[in-house]
Amino acid sequence: MLIKVKKGWELPESAVTPEAVYLNRRAFMATAAAGTIAGATLLNARSAAADETEAWNGLYPVARNETYQVDRELTPEGDALTYNNFYEFGSSKSIADRAQALTVRPWTITIDGLVEQEMTLDIDDLLARVSLEERVYRHRCVEAWSMTVPWSGFPVSQLVEIARPLGSAKYLQMTTFEDPEVAPGQQQSWYPWPYVEGLTMAEATNDLAFMVTGLYGKPVAKQNGAPLRLHAPWKYGFKSVKSIVNFRFTEERPHTFWEVINPDEYGFWANVNPEVSHPRWSQAYERVLHTGERVPTLLFNGYGEFVADLYAGMDDEALYM
Repeated sequence: MLIKVKKGWELPESAVTPEAVYLNRRAFMATAAAGTIAGATLLNARSAAADETEAWNGLYPVARNETYQVDRELTPEGDALTYNNFYEFGSSKSIADRAQALTVRPWTITIDGLVEQEMTLDIDDLLARVSLEERVYRHRCVEAWSMTVPWSGFPVSQLVEIARPLGSAKYLQMTTFEDPEVAPGQQQSWYPWPYVEGLTMAEATNDLAFMVTGLYGKPVAKQNGAPLRLHAPWKYGFKSVKSIVNFRFTEERPHTFWEVINPDEYGFWANVNPEVSHPRWSQAYERVLHTGERVPTLLFNGYGEFVADLYAGMDDEALYM
């Protein structure tokens, strides 16, 4: 049964867990401060590598779509650039330096499966065929931390229009690059590389589903999923696959990366729900990146008014893992 919540911009930010419950807050804030300093160093590194993405610099910043309001302050750029999950480059959060080895231009994208005509596009070709905008979205990790950042990109529905899928297509499968020489995490054979994720066609064409090409008014950084990643803000972050090279339209549900590794903990749907705990921790609260505050988690991460109807009548599905 779905839990009714207020719209995201109506919710207060006053609920903070008492210090006795959240004893490690000071330690987290110290880490966040270190991340801010590291972020400044990384920003310099991005500037030094500008030649690779120089052609994209003129695309940003783009106009903000004000439809998607949030009641939280933006996460400082340095924190979002230095606190990352990107298992292709390692299992720690400090992978930003390693991720700079990824070459993001040229970048080739294939669209295949149940489409009128399979195609191969260069990232520049794709960018020329879509309308870019900025959206401020929350991001909620399954590990119970969160951030709020300005993403630039285009609705996934625009990519679907380009692909022209057949009526028999029920899912959009997305696959990341595979290059173990560049990405040391892909040398770990116990992971089912490459990283695969998927959405139903209804989810993919929902207004909220967003294909990211930029962040903080610049081309998206490599550690954040350059040059093309998904952001589905009503789902846990592991659904938002990074550095995508293939879009495949299928009739059968994809076997996604974390679902293959541990289906008891990471399911296909992964919709945010504070009432459904991860098997090893509660999802009722989340730690806000940079501030260290611990605030209540919202059903669908606060985006229920946009997506709740997608799951009507699906009580037999494990929608929240």
